[in-house]
Amino acid sequence: MKITALVSGLLLAAAVIAVPAVAQDGGPEARPLYNRDQWLPKSVPTSDDVLRIPVPADYNAPKGSFVLVGGRLFDGTGKVARPATIVVQGKTITAVLNPGDKNWPADAVVYDVTGKTVMPGLIDLHTHLTFLDVADSSVYSAAHLSGAESAMRGLRRMGIHLQAGVTSVRDVASHGDTPFVLKRLQAAGEIAGPRIFTAGQLITQTGGHAALHAMMPGYPEKPNDNPNSMVRIASGPDQWREAVRIQFAKGADLIKLASEYSQAEITAAVDEAHSLGLPVTVDSETQYIDMAIKAGVDSIEHPLPRSDAAVALMAKRGIASVPTFVPYRIISRSSGGYFGSTSRRFELNERTILEMGKKMRRAGVKMGIGLDLIVNWPEYMPGAYINELESFTQIGYTKAEALVAATKTSAEIMHMGDRLGTIETGKLADIIVVDGNPDEDFKALEKVRTAFVGGRLMLQDGRLYKPAHEEVPMPAAK
Repeated sequence: MKITALVSGLLLAAAVIAVPAVAQDGGPEARPLYNRDQWLPKSVPTSDDVLRIPVPADYNAPKGSFVLVGGRLFDGTGKVARPATIVVQGKTITAVLNPGDKNWPADAVVYDVTGKTVMPGLIDLHTHLTFLDVADSSVYSAAHLSGAESAMRGLRRMGIHLQAGVTSVRDVASHGDTPFVLKRLQAAGEIAGPRIFTAGQLITQTGGHAALHAMMPGYPEKPNDNPNSMVRIASGPDQWREAVRIQFAKGADLIKLASEYSQAEITAAVDEAHSLGLPVTVDSETQYIDMAIKAGVDSIEHPLPRSDAAVALMAKRGIASVPTFVPYRIISRSSGGYFGSTSRRFELNERTILEMGKKMRRAGVKMGIGLDLIVNWPEYMPGAYINELESFTQIGYTKAEALVAATKTSAEIMHMGDRLGTIETGKLADIIVVDGNPDEDFKALEKVRTAFVGGRLMLQDGRLYKPAHEEVPMPAAK
């Protein structure tokens, strides 16, 4: 979109390099995420993503209105579920009414959801929509170099997530421009699936975590020459800044970094991202988590080893955690452990991941839901999502609190808490309808019947929904 390119250029030109000051706890005081909302009146509509680009008032909004009547509302705010009627106009929730109140537009489509639970769409904070196993030599050369193949792979996984009740995903590294294309088409209602918040490429050093995904066939010495790579290699603070700028220019909603790195490199990358208004998440462990905290990242992925002091600093500085218990459980059960990686040089098993989760829960670290389902693991949905929710109850959450983490808290971690994560007036209409009471029994999430994303019906009777084509008249003869 031309508007995106123009604004990206203006924001890049406005970036300022800053040297962190010293915090009271002795570490550097990282530059906070720069919020440009102060420069726009609240009356100016902006895009429904982290970039917040000025757009027309009806941008990506469907026409008409609908009402969900007779259901039990779990609104995601932490309130107890209650009977309620939800009114949606275009892409926005315009009212939450008491039962019996019929104050809605006369032409609204009415859905009777009696006996069902209406709730905010689930969020998956850690996806790789196009991930392919580099060990699969039968498709290695073609699939990694083909943007078309990557898009088809991502589209199918979007459908699987939506059928499991997931209406937003945070893609933390996918191939080339594929996640940006899928994001745009989904937002416009052209394809069914969850809305996408994407990091573009993962940024790491030579030999760092996931660096092997950058070493594509045909680019043995210059991995960054491959336009379809899901990983970008950077060396030194200047290259880490430039790598961040490249993802921003593509339209990234966040920046994803991975160890290993030096303190100067991650500090430069976080400073650059924050100056551009982008949050940063990081895949790291041990001393690299200490470096990430000092740099001022916004969230840290996985239940990997870190010190008690690091956990305490995460809580103190408001650095969120996306623990992703499920993938490590899958790895442990399928191959016995996480083996053969220079970026995972420590013990990791089902006991250690839960112990780390409990430690962060006790410390008061904000935690959201992410699954990290790579290769063929999306086939485990919706069971994998339910398993992650059950993991949260194992570390101290109630069932209702785990669902709040999956909706409201996860939206906040994406820096979208003002628009997503709860069913409240003024929020975007990302809504699912479930047979049963998921706040009492997670198994109810096996029966997600209906899903609206941005006010658009995208799941009906548990199946992906696409409205019929409407013919456009041909030009009249002159």
